[in-house]
Amino acid sequence: MAPRWVKRLMRIAGYGILVVTVLAALAITFTIGWRPVIGAKVRSLTTKKFDSTAGRRQRGEYLVKGVVGCLYCHSNFDEKSDNPVLLSKEGAGRMFAERGKYRLVIPNITSDPETGIGRWSDDAIARAIREGVSADGRVLFPIMPYEAFRYLADEDLAAVVIYIRSLEPARSALPKTKLPFTLSRLIYSLPQPVTGSVPQPDTFTPARQGEYLTRISFCAVCHTPESPPPIVKPIRGMEMAGGNTFGDVASANLTPDASGIGYYDEALFIEVMRTGHVKARKLKGPMPWRVYRNMTDEDLKAVFAYLRTLKPVLHRVDNAEPPTQCRLCGKKHGLGDRN
Repeated sequence: MAPRWVKRLMRIAGYGILVVTVLAALAITFTIGWRPVIGAKVRSLTTKKFDSTAGRRQRGEYLVKGVVGCLYCHSNFDEKSDNPVLLSKEGAGRMFAERGKYRLVIPNITSDPETGIGRWSDDAIARAIREGVSADGRVLFPIMPYEAFRYLADEDLAAVVIYIRSLEPARSALPKTKLPFTLSRLIYSLPQPVTGSVPQPDTFTPARQGEYLTRISFCAVCHTPESPPPIVKPIRGMEMAGGNTFGDVASANLTPDASGIGYYDEALFIEVMRTGHVKARKLKGPMPWRVYRNMTDEDLKAVFAYLRTLKPVLHRVDNAEPPTQCRLCGKKHGLGDRN
């Protein structure tokens, strides 16, 4: 029979293990959640098929080339000029980043049956766009902005799918994305199934139309600073205030504060979106103005009208200045120490 003191130690150890287990469970619940452990939320595919019409193809081409930017990401360009040269067929995919044994690949979205999505159903394409899950159930890395695309109205989603289906097939045998294990599990928390209808939004004012366009063109993904890992989420109160960093470039403050684009008027905004220049100053590379310049004047005016309704946020961001620590967004960017 074990001595009494041994039994006491074993009981204390048992209580300790229980406390640690409970604390770990609480930590997971209130930080990253359980999805990285138990798997992503994934809805089953349906037999839904979108009717191909001339109107949908036309609308889909406009959205793909001017708003949601599918071809800008899924094609290989020489980016040295304001009119980048296409180095592959449109939608054929490309290697985005590779470091050691890890790589991030933007896949072929043409209708090639072997290396593209030619064998995917319409609903599989729709699920990948709005929910971030591929036809084989893999979770897509969130460089694909499916958290923004989930707001695509059903009719616009159908138009995008129909246009993507019309792309010329391209054989492009790219390797699959390979991520570090922890990161590959963390992204399981992102997909959110869209099980109901997403109606066309009420766009009875230019600002409301601009709000919809801004959402589906994922402006907030880049222009709203996020908290650091493991709880990566937009910082409350700093919507569209800039500061997210992409290499040595920080996103701009788009709010109407004096530190943002408060000095812009409608004409200057359209000029910037069309030319990629704020007068003599060139926009930095990550900003996909080459996509947004394909919007109509009416839609660009609507986007500007919406940006004017945002709460002004004092947040100085300037890529012409050396990066310094910012207490507001927690990032290092030009004029960070002035905030």
